[in-house]
Amino acid sequence: MFDDIILDVFLRDQKKLFDEPVATSREEASEFLEEVCAVVCDSRQECFEILEDEMDVTGIDVSEIGEIEEVFEIGDGRYLIVEG
Repeated sequence: MFDDIILDVFLRDQKKLFDEPVATSREEASEFLEEVCAVVCDSRQECFEILEDEMDVTGIDVSEIGEIEEVFEIGDGRYLIVEG
């Protein structure tokens, strides 16, 4: 479900959401992301729509989506949403 690019971004940037690392390897990252039901979105707009259903995004513009701590910008147009 989570490819190596997603896992690497999560491993690199997990301190954005968590005080301490929750994973130290791709395998641990994959297991953690599956356990918390993380979601991969194919676009900024899709990510925004999912967040609208899950949390209050009032006052946040679609272009600011990457600034939300639960959102990890993958760099290839995809986004990972991880609820902390």
